[in-house]
Amino acid sequence: MIKGIGIDIIEIDRIQRALVKNSRFAERILTEMEKIRYFDKLDSPSRRTEFLAGRFAAKEAFAKACGRGIGKLSFQDMEVITNAAGAPSMQVSRYDGWVIHLSITHSRDYAVAQVVIEEPGRI
Repeated sequence: MIKGIGIDIIEIDRIQRALVKNSRFAERILTEMEKIRYFDKLDSPSRRTEFLAGRFAAKEAFAKACGRGIGKLSFQDMEVITNAAGAPSMQVSRYDGWVIHLSITHSRDYAVAQVVIEEPGRI
């Protein structure tokens, strides 16, 4: 049974401005594993910004889907990983066993993410 649906859109230039203003902005949004495994390996500053915008949108979309919002749920509680084909999935503290469907997309100006959460044992 579907527990929640969330979507978020973010302007990529807004993330770029945040990175320029605060050198630790990426560390606030990304877990240590996300930063080391993905973000730090990206060569282009524009690709890093696009990547961070997608992760930001994904985490906001999850918070909306579970009805908690950021503040009650930390960016550090959520981790986006990718499989060998590059498809994203999400792991969230205290949501073990829940099925989390995630889609992230980018355009030149925006990153968008959608999350659907299913209750454990209800698929």
